[in-house]
Amino acid sequence: MDRKIALGIIIGVAAIGLVFAAFFAGRSKQPVSVDSKKAVIPVSASAILAQAKDFEVKGNLLDAKTAYQKLVTEYPNLSDVMTWQRKLEELTMKLLFSPVITPKSIQYEIKPGDTLARIAKDNKTTVELIKRSNNLSSDNIVPGKKLKIWTAPLSILVYKGQNILILKAEEEIIKTYIVSTGANNSTPVGTYKIVTKLPNPTWFKAGAVVASGSADNQLGTRWLGFNLQGYGIHGTIDPQNLGKQVTQGCVRMANADVEEVFAIVPSGTTVTIVD
Repeated sequence: MDRKIALGIIIGVAAIGLVFAAFFAGRSKQPVSVDSKKAVIPVSASAILAQAKDFEVKGNLLDAKTAYQKLVTEYPNLSDVMTWQRKLEELTMKLLFSPVITPKSIQYEIKPGDTLARIAKDNKTTVELIKRSNNLSSDNIVPGKKLKIWTAPLSILVYKGQNILILKAEEEIIKTYIVSTGANNSTPVGTYKIVTKLPNPTWFKAGAVVASGSADNQLGTRWLGFNLQGYGIHGTIDPQNLGKQVTQGCVRMANADVEEVFAIVPSGTTVTIVD
């Protein structure tokens, strides 16, 4: 692996780890109340939280997101940080699927001869994301109209030890998902790319072909295949085992979750798997 890429992965994992260390540590370094034993939120954090809630009530999602990001960054040891991180991800997803222009998107004016497929390819995004973020019900577009287009590079980080998948835009966490990974540590550690995207995939298992939609099709509703034959991210018919190491090596997600990720990430997206 190129040394610069390897260093970037290490730095990225370390940065994200700062947030999730607080999630899984189960304790806070902040002063605690004698009665409740619960971490006291400093006055400064309470003020930011009140501001964040006010922004959200007024529909100012960008400023609300910025405020929650400040809380997560500046107060990572408070017991409330997990709640704030979830709210931050919720707002990020709302913005992603809305027409609001963000620092990671542009406003694009449709030109004669444009198609959604061409615009998506030129900007390394997906047709599904363009349609959802612009409230389009069909692929028909009209020259002169303006579209919100996501432009920031996306990546996926899978923590096998925690059975979580993190969708990222550069170093920003977009959303965290609970997944299943391989039994006996069989999910391969490394950096891969998504090279195949299949809706409602057929499952070709040893000695049988299982059609999409079958109750026995373990791939669920979506397949995102890696440039490592036989491995990828897919849905599941076994949602009760999410969060466990039970697969034959692939990464399983709830069908609704894999459909969401499928709509967002284009082919070529990097997937990094770590222990």
